[in-house]
This record gives sequence, structure tokens and C-alpha cells, in this order.
Amino acid sequence: MATSHEDDDWRPDIPALQAHDDAEWRRVEQSYCGRLLAYAQRRVSDLQGAEDVVQEALLGAVRGIGDFDTKYTFEQYLFGICRNRTIDHLRRRKARTVAVQEDEDQSGPALDSLVHETETPSAIVRGIELSDRARDLLGEVLGEWIQETIDIGEYQRLAVIESLFAGGWRNRDAWRFFGFGDETAVAGIKFRALKRIRQLAARREAGSDLIPLLAVAEEGGRLLDLDVSALWREWHLSCPPRDVLERLLAGQLEGQHLEFVEFHLVEMRCRWCIANRDDIHRGGTDGLDALVKRLSERRRTLEG
Repeated sequence: MATSHEDDDWRPDIPALQAHDDAEWRRVEQSYCGRLLAYAQRRVSDLQGAEDVVQEALLGAVRGIGDFDTKYTFEQYLFGICRNRTIDHLRRRKARTVAVQEDEDQSGPALDSLVHETETPSAIVRGIELSDRARDLLGEVLGEWIQETIDIGEYQRLAVIESLFAGGWRNRDAWRFFGFGDETAVAGIKFRALKRIRQLAARREAGSDLIPLLAVAEEGGRLLDLDVSALWREWHLSCPPRDVLERLLAGQLEGQHLEFVEFHLVEMRCRWCIANRDDIHRGGTDGLDALVKRLSERRRTLEG
């Protein structure tokens, strides 16, 4: 899903990529090589292996660009391929029992956990399968609610909902972490969010099968039975744009905005944003010229 989060970043011209425009693909390689490498290096133990993953991911993007689904951003498309190539690499190395580093001081998920993350679980609420369109609608209205919340500066509210929907926290977990008086404060935030999300969904598609399920959730049913966590991660719904991460590293964020971005990185451990942050910290493509050159040469061979 293309959200306003990406407006601050350069976005490739998809028709140009589909036409195998060399200059456009070259810019893709220069823009995304560093962040893909940062992502791969957190899961693959050696630099050469991580570079191999990046090369395979970018070549996979070239092969698959003709079938690009415009409901996703190009970055989502590219990182999805990179995640799959990382799993393939770990499988080839028989690394199922190896924990991949997630943070500087923590171990990340083993391969089984990575494999689970790439799957798209059946969206089921009380045994009812949600249609693909309703799932997409849920992603769209969640994105719309998130943007509304950001626009009014309610970053703590966003963090609470992310902890519940994406992190799978219980009300008591959020209550204790955010320092509220009791669980009712968290329940109130969730109730108001669900009510607004249902309104947004009804405004878009009043007859969707999503609407009654949201109503059940609003009345206390388990929205998380419908795998919102996977959807939230897959659509990168609350990921801050790259320029916000640049401001974070420059010490230019403050207040609730700073607290939310740190929460998203540290508590939710968003792999996409950690990779972007690491790439910015390293200086983008500085020192990656040789890798970018090899990528370009392999792509031209593939296209030729």
C-alpha cells in the first residue's frame, strides 16, 4: 500500500523499471543497496553472504517487476524479496538452529521464526475467512487511522495501538509500560481507535464483510484473531519515513514524536526501520561502490 509516509522519499518510476531503463535501475541500486545490506547483515553472519543476499534480491526484483502489485510500495516489494532471499540463504547453510542477531544486545529470531514471518496467515475471525479485498480494506483504513493520528500529534496513542495490534501486548502490558493509572485507559484508547477504524471502513465500503467483524472487536471481541500483527508488519503501517530516521540520528526529534520512533525501533523492533537507520548511520552508499557496480553488471547481463 502506498501511504503518505513515502512521500518524503524518492520513489522509482515503475513503468521505467518495467521497461528496463538502465538509469532508473541504477538509481534503485544506489538508493536501496545500503539499506538492503543492513537488513541482510542482521541475519546473515558474514559480509559476503549478506552481499549475495542483496544481489539475489535485486535480481529477483528485476525478474519480477513486470508483475509489480501497485497496492504495495516499491520498498515493500524489494524488502519482501530480500526477506525471502535471506531465508533461502539460511536454509542453504542449514542454519535453522542459529539465532540471527536482531539488536546489538539481543538475539533475533531463528530461521523458523523468519519463515513464519514471510507467510501470509489465513485471516480468520471465529472461523470465518476474511476475503482478500476485506483484508486490503483493513490495511487501508488502518493506514488512514494512523495518518490521522500522526497529523494531530497523538504519537502515544499510536504507540499504544501498535503495541496491542502489532506487538500482541495485553492491555495490562501496555498499561504498565506507558504508565497509565489502570487498564481502563488502554481499553478506552483501543475502543476509540476501533470505532474510528470501523467508521473509516464503512465510509469506503459499507457492504464489506470486514464491517461486522470490526463491530465485534469494538464490543470486546478479539480483533487479533484476524492476524492484524502480520498485516501491520507486511504493510509497514507505522514505519516512519527515512527523513524522520535521519532527524532521529541528528538529535532533531523531541517529545512524543521522539518517544514513538524509539518505541517503534526498540520495543517493536521493526526490522525494516532498523535496517534503514543502520544504513543512514553508515552513510548510505559510502563504501558500497564496488557492490553497486557488481549489481549493475549482473543486472545488465540478466536483461541482455
